[in-house]
Amino acid sequence: MIEIIALWEGRLTTNHLIKNFGIGRQQASKDINTYLADIAPGNLVYDKYLKGYKPSSTFTPSLTSGHADEYLHILSRSEDMNVTFADLNMGFDNTSMIRPVTRNISPQVLHPLIQAIREKKRVDISYTSLKDGQEVERIISPHSLVCTALRWHVRAYCEYANDYRDFVLSRIRGIPDINDKLVMSKAQDKLWSTHITVKLAPDSRLTVNQAAVISNDYGMKEDELEISTNAALIRYVLDAYNIDIHTLDSNPLGQQIIVKNFNDIKRYLNYL
Repeated sequence: MIEIIALWEGRLTTNHLIKNFGIGRQQASKDINTYLADIAPGNLVYDKYLKGYKPSSTFTPSLTSGHADEYLHILSRSEDMNVTFADLNMGFDNTSMIRPVTRNISPQVLHPLIQAIREKKRVDISYTSLKDGQEVERIISPHSLVCTALRWHVRAYCEYANDYRDFVLSRIRGIPDINDKLVMSKAQDKLWSTHITVKLAPDSRLTVNQAAVISNDYGMKEDELEISTNAALIRYVLDAYNIDIHTLDSNPLGQQIIVKNFNDIKRYLNYL
């Protein structure tokens, strides 16, 4: 945890360990000092401005691989720590996990974005759009990192588009340049602030017995599963459940579940 947070956030404090492991401040300080003295001397240096430790110019991962997916695992769910910290021997030796290819994300891209989000500042980025493959300059006000199974993106206000957009981290070129205070914050992001509920149900074309199997698979109550999210993330939620809104007439055995309240949420899908 010490190594991953320092590498990918560019700032490690005792609070990171206190919150993640439920330990006291004295123990957290002792653990950091142990890392510095016995495991990786010279890897971290204390920065008075950041009020925490940052990677030194000679930083080299000693306990981790230095890949972005390790940071993703920590952000997404605690059980993924068993993948990153295999030596903890948590009893999952007979478990195999299939993971997508890690997108090409560098700490040099992530550090400024995290800092800008934390300090509420604007960022100048060079971004390659999938539409035409051209590299363009954009000034954004980022407010949240979003991690899905297939990609990372930053949710930000784009001054060129005059609206909020999702910027895929692997498409950001060079090092983002932090500017002055942000123009628009998370509070002005209407889609982000709009909380919605997606209601999933077994495909109505399944037999009663088949529907019962699907309902049990997804832990539905009375053949319905409610998922709370915000309007800006709805497409990613549907992707996570392999729901393709463009193939509503697909094989029910393949789709298995449908959006029960599709008419209530489709306006947000059309907007994105």
